[in-house]
Amino acid sequence: MNENDMVSVVIPVFNEESNLEELIQRCLSACSVMGGKFEIIFVDDGSKDKSPLILKQASEENPDKIRVIILNRNYGQHSAVLAGFAEITGEIVVTLDADLQNPPEEIPKLVAKIREGYDVVGSVRVPRNDSMFRKIASLIINLSVRKVTGVIMHDYGCMLRAYRKNIVDAILQCNERSTFIPVLANMFAANTTEVEVSHSRRLSGESKYDIWKLLNLQFDLMTSMTTFPLRLLSIFGGIISFCGISFGLFLMAMRIIHGAHWAVDGVFTLFAILFIFVGAQFIGMGLLGEYLGRIYHDVRARPRYFVKEKFGKPHN
Repeated sequence: MNENDMVSVVIPVFNEESNLEELIQRCLSACSVMGGKFEIIFVDDGSKDKSPLILKQASEENPDKIRVIILNRNYGQHSAVLAGFAEITGEIVVTLDADLQNPPEEIPKLVAKIREGYDVVGSVRVPRNDSMFRKIASLIINLSVRKVTGVIMHDYGCMLRAYRKNIVDAILQCNERSTFIPVLANMFAANTTEVEVSHSRRLSGESKYDIWKLLNLQFDLMTSMTTFPLRLLSIFGGIISFCGISFGLFLMAMRIIHGAHWAVDGVFTLFAILFIFVGAQFIGMGLLGEYLGRIYHDVRARPRYFVKEKFGKPHN
């Protein structure tokens, strides 16, 4: 790639007023070090604090470098990133979280790798400064994604990533509502790689991913990538049915051999086994419901987000 290719940095923001001023200055400094043209696109995802005002002021002070997209409400991190993707003008695209856990100073490292000819550059947080729960959840997600995509990357949960513009264009052509951008990117990429990046503890503000949102992310990831759980459900249902029939034949044989009084003492055991089977059915129904819900949202084809305001001048 050309060393002078423009770089677009997309940063989703949600209630990060305590981090924004430092983030803006560090991003400007990091991008200036690379040389060449760049733009930083902040997408405010319906913040309730002063984040939109801070971003608007930064855009007014740096109209040729900072652009701001204000969404009318909170749509979620990936929708906000897609809103930023729709506005890029650079040939190289970098995504970054606004919480400063991934230092903006790592941006030139990812851009340099893209210029070596890679389509997608992921990052691995070393050392990772997160809770044990977050690390375990991330491990499960990473294993699932590697199994489905066949692309060996070790940290799909890190937002600090770089893409070539043609990969971003391919992502924007996907119309499904439930998206996981790193997975989509790797499905379109021919050459991928990873680099190690530093990771800091959150110094201010609160994480936007609580336990419930992490669980929702896991369901979104699973149902947007593969139908394997449905196939597994069919296999599991067949095994349960076989076990149930076998157990029924066993009870019938024992009643014939030992008499009806033998089975009376096992009434509660039978109820317990029944409840296990009923629980398995509800799990299956829940998985089916997840897929039907995804189909429902995709068929409606509603916009992923609605832009309220824009600030800053796009590069020609």
